[in-house]
Amino acid sequence: MSGHSKWSTIKRKKEKTDAERGKVFTKLIRELTISARQGGGDADGNPRLRAAIQAAKAANMPSANIDRAIKKGTGELPGVSYEEVNYEGYGPGGVAVLVEVTTDNKNRAVSEIRHIFARSGANLGEVGCVGWMFEKRGLINVDKGGVEEDKLLEIVLEAGAIDLKSEEGYYEIITPFNLFEEVKQLLEKNKINYSNTELTMLPQTTIRLEGKEAEQMLKLMQALEEHEDVQKVYANFDIAEEIMERMSV
Repeated sequence: MSGHSKWSTIKRKKEKTDAERGKVFTKLIRELTISARQGGGDADGNPRLRAAIQAAKAANMPSANIDRAIKKGTGELPGVSYEEVNYEGYGPGGVAVLVEVTTDNKNRAVSEIRHIFARSGANLGEVGCVGWMFEKRGLINVDKGGVEEDKLLEIVLEAGAIDLKSEEGYYEIITPFNLFEEVKQLLEKNKINYSNTELTMLPQTTIRLEGKEAEQMLKLMQALEEHEDVQKVYANFDIAEEIMERMSV
């Protein structure tokens, strides 16, 4: 598992307070709205919207909130017009950082993202400066208690998965972007329950960080993830798990 994937897992475990849930809801509502705007309000024909609905339900968002966000995206209800934009840069130690933003004000967003980078000893770069270091992939987590590893491996490889990794308490399935839904459907067909699922950007290589640089990098991640306009942050760092656990408190 990449350092960033481990960081994401740790952060999900920590996001339990009402304040944090409010931030999560804000980001999910934006994703629901823009997914519906781009691909329509029918989840069966819009994989991105289907994934957004699943994420919203996993965060215990009320159905009424989900429906309202979708209708704002389709134009059935009035709402704010959001734009998607990516920012790229370099963190401490030369770590590649890719930031996905959904905003109603790009000028404000880029100014604030640049400030966060600078405050953490990082630099915002040009579009394309680090994006080539990442590959779009699907991630699916399956609890270890529900299936044997050999059986799971056989099933997911049949569906076109790239890899199956054993982590503490669960298996992590890595899929090509275009086969993400097919792998999930085959798991469902075989009555195998999965927990977290997401489309993500996985780095092709990683950079090991320790000491001050590791702490600076994780502070940068926290600051970016807490920004209201930021949907996701990807980075190719490799940091010891005990440091990430300590910094996520």
